[in-house]
Amino acid sequence: MFNKYKNLSASASIKAGAGYVSGIIVNSHTTGTLKLWDSLSATGTIICNTITFNNTDRTIFLLELAFTTGLFATIGGTAADITVVYK
Repeated sequence: MFNKYKNLSASASIKAGAGYVSGIIVNSHTTGTLKLWDSLSATGTIICNTITFNNTDRTIFLLELAFTTGLFATIGGTAADITVVYK
């Protein structure tokens, strides 16, 4: 199965159903946070609790986190440009 990606600048549902988060790329931000949920909304099981980005440099997180219901990202802060890579 090939990885897919979704670029976000605000909180959004990324995928319905089971899958894996493969990585997160923080392309840019002024101030920013990210929280990932095993859900189709910002409720339910937290996959990855709030990550706070502390500078404006590009940051890449490589991970394999499973989800069953869906994948939802809550983005806080301002001027965030984040790419979520998933299967």
